Amino acid sequence: MKQRVVKVENCEIGDDRPTFIIAEIGINHNGSVELAKKMISGAVAAGADCVKFQKRTPEICTPKDQWHLERDTPWGRMPYIDYRHKVEFGMNEYDEINEFCSKSNVMWTVSCWDEQAVDFMEEFNLPFYKLPSASLTDINLINRIKQTRKPLIISTGMSTPEEIERGIETFGKENLMIAHATSTYPCKIEELNLRVIQTYRDKYPDIPIGYSGHEVGLAPSLAAVTLGAAFIERHITLDRAMWGTDQAASVEIGGFIRLVNNIRDINASLGDGIKKVYDSEIPIRKKLRRVV
Repeated sequence: MKQRVVKVENCEIGDDRPTFIIAEIGINHNGSVELAKKMISGAVAAGADCVKFQKRTPEICTPKDQWHLERDTPWGRMPYIDYRHKVEFGMNEYDEINEFCSKSNVMWTVSCWDEQAVDFMEEFNLPFYKLPSASLTDINLINRIKQTRKPLIISTGMSTPEEIERGIETFGKENLMIAHATSTYPCKIEELNLRVIQTYRDKYPDIPIGYSGHEVGLAPSLAAVTLGAAFIERHITLDRAMWGTDQAASVEIGGFIRLVNNIRDINASLGDGIKKVYDSEIPIRKKLRRVV
């Protein structure tokens, strides 16, 4: 059987490897590079392996019938298309992020929502891409990412098994990873359906399977690790009360530190599944075992 491992820069993501932990900043920065840097620093302090942003071309990703709908924003009331531009980073901002991540010694990447976004992000030679759940049926976008020859995580929230299979067939299984997700922000505990991780592991034995969580709390993400998730992605924020649709489903810095520490403890405790008597048990065995 082919090994269920994908190499990303100097990391291997897959079975029998430490869980790869992605801190999803997304658009929680609300258009501020300084806020983004604080989140990057928090993710690094927590021990995350990677930070991730989102890149959209607003005119492509925003339905035209919503462009001129008025919306209350941190910058006042404005048309929705103007708001979408406010929260998008351009070349100058990503240059700063690239330099800051390099100095912080942390990997970074993005979820691309359209083909122009991929063209834009190729300027930065990112180690891998993520396809958001909303774009899983965008075959042209999948093919554009495939052309980069970079590894890809596909997120499978709001998607049927048939849609997921079509996305996998389009990209191919080489350099592909699959994230189980439920696309509700925040998600009800009873709709997380974590056993889908095992379903994917059984169905796709040569693809690393992970979990992208949008729940409140940490326990489900920890359970996902015990179910075999090779990578965990959680949104990170400075304050869950900040402006933004993803903030309530995000984890603050202190919580992210606990999340990473607990995942590392789980990694260390799972072992190899082979029952044995440890050297540390031998003195106890001699003392307590009455019949041999």
